[in-house]
Amino acid sequence: MNTAVARWCVLIPCLNEEAAIRSVVESVLALGAPVIVIDDGSNDRTPEIVASLPVTLLRHTERCGKGEALRRGFREALRQGYDAVLTMDGDGQHLASDIPRIVAAAAQYPNHIVIGARLLDREQQPKGRRRANAVADWGISWACAQPIADTQSGQRWYPRPALDLVDLPAENFVFEAAILIVASREKKLGVVSVPIASRYHGEFRLSHFNPVGDVTRITTYTIGRVIHYGNFIASYRRSRAAPIVITNVTG
Repeated sequence: MNTAVARWCVLIPCLNEEAAIRSVVESVLALGAPVIVIDDGSNDRTPEIVASLPVTLLRHTERCGKGEALRRGFREALRQGYDAVLTMDGDGQHLASDIPRIVAAAAQYPNHIVIGARLLDREQQPKGRRRANAVADWGISWACAQPIADTQSGQRWYPRPALDLVDLPAENFVFEAAILIVASREKKLGVVSVPIASRYHGEFRLSHFNPVGDVTRITTYTIGRVIHYGNFIASYRRSRAAPIVITNVTG
């Protein structure tokens, strides 16, 4: 793999992923990538499984939410001297085989966040989730003042300027939206997407995402940011352009 783009690692936040976490971590290690796992207070065998693998494992004694897990992972990556982080979920929905293309896109587009966007096999995505994601893309793209494909994907490349936003006051799933918005508006980072498959069938555990509570919190935060940055019409027009989707990149 091309690692010249930056010194980077893979960050995996997880909660009760004993069914999939070993295969997820081992598939990343097989690429030669260093791994940091943040266990967010699991009460199954997840920490025991991860502890047997050659990775950095940090544990929360109680559940703090995905935002705090990512925040702690960012701090650890910075402490270890990494310049960028690639995040992925621990339930097997994201595949290590997509990592080389995301890293290659990061090399092609420096100073960009790269999203593994679930644009392939979209018929596997539940219709309700697909509609909710479309609304989120519309609103978050407006707040970012640039078009983004799949704002809800957790498989992302964060360059150093994004990692510097570790102390953003946003929790749970709002943190990922906040990173996109503030990195776009205040760090002037672009966002590009690399198509990956939608994977909702198989043995994934039920999502920790709360369709009511988390959507409400993300929507409230996003509206607040749109108001905060102002220039509503200009921001909206910029968000309506076609998102940058890279289909020809190879790792």
